[in-house]
Amino acid sequence: MGEERRVHLSRSAPEAYAALRAFSTTVGRLAAEAGIDARLREIVQIHASQLNGCAYCVRVHVDGAVKAGLDADVIAQIATWRESGVFDERERAALELTESFTFIHEDGIPDEVYDQAGGILSEAEYVAISWVLVAINAFNRVAIAGRYPVPPRGAAGVVASDAAPPATTAPRSPHVHADGTA
Repeated sequence: MGEERRVHLSRSAPEAYAALRAFSTTVGRLAAEAGIDARLREIVQIHASQLNGCAYCVRVHVDGAVKAGLDADVIAQIATWRESGVFDERERAALELTESFTFIHEDGIPDEVYDQAGGILSEAEYVAISWVLVAINAFNRVAIAGRYPVPPRGAAGVVASDAAPPATTAPRSPHVHADGTA
């Protein structure tokens, strides 16, 4: 099947996609209640999307990161976070956890990662970040399977696309597509 005929999962089964979005909204609320700010949510979502090779979700979450106050240097450093000095201990623990969740098929969550993250993050933070990672990995798989194109930027630098609603894991105002539909 060529790209032009690729099944678009969110359009082909809108009720399933709506359930995933509702799940994501719940995860965003849990993250906010656990004190996970937009900066940290976007950092881990960008990194998971980078690791999975989901250009669509990288675009969506880079835009979210900019709205959360991250500058170009910090965003650029996410891919090389181990060598970078721009992330604090909590962010580094979350980035390590991101890699374990994204590549969970290799080693699960190794004890050293679990212990290191658990020594830095509270249980509520660990749980919230874990659910954020479950959600973004699910959205990455939907977008990658459907080969969703990277949406063009609108006039104000906002993602504008009718490809699919963004993979959000934080309560946000409804996303409006380029055609004006929510």
